[in-house]
Amino acid sequence: MTTTTDTPPTPLPPPEGSGSGRRAWLREHSELGVSVMLLALGVLVLGDALTMDVEIAQRGPIGPKTVPIAVGIGLLVVAVLLAVDVLRGGRGEAEGGEDIDLSEPADWRTVLLLAGVFLGAAVLIEPLGFPVAGALLFWGAAYALGSRHLDRDPLIAAVLSLLTYVVFNNLLGVPLPGGPLMGVL
Repeated sequence: MTTTTDTPPTPLPPPEGSGSGRRAWLREHSELGVSVMLLALGVLVLGDALTMDVEIAQRGPIGPKTVPIAVGIGLLVVAVLLAVDVLRGGRGEAEGGEDIDLSEPADWRTVLLLAGVFLGAAVLIEPLGFPVAGALLFWGAAYALGSRHLDRDPLIAAVLSLLTYVVFNNLLGVPLPGGPLMGVL
């Protein structure tokens, strides 16, 4: 009496000199492509920040180069850390781990509302100024994404917009249109 097992046959190793071994290695380490993209983006951001022409009169306490330099360095650090993790065997979680249902159609209402809010803010920023247009942008984005707190959302949007205006205009020296609030802040 003979018994058989249902084990699949073991695949033969690729022949010497074939590119399939290299292809398999690249497929298993595909996240290195993201690392290369982040590295290139970091070099680009740092290059632009370091060659930025800034007059002494435009500088604030921090200066307009500070944030791009910090972002560029952050991109380089993340690129290196990601490459090290991938080369040590780390793998990204599969798409199924996201909290979305891929069988459902896109929510075009939300996409169109967000596009309208961004377009409206771009049109209104010059005549109304950043504080007002920014508040409309923040509140509109919160509404489009599902927040229905009509009593607190406009207040949070106004505070966030004013805070953003003060940080960029007064601390970083990046002039934003003030609109009616030009002389107030």
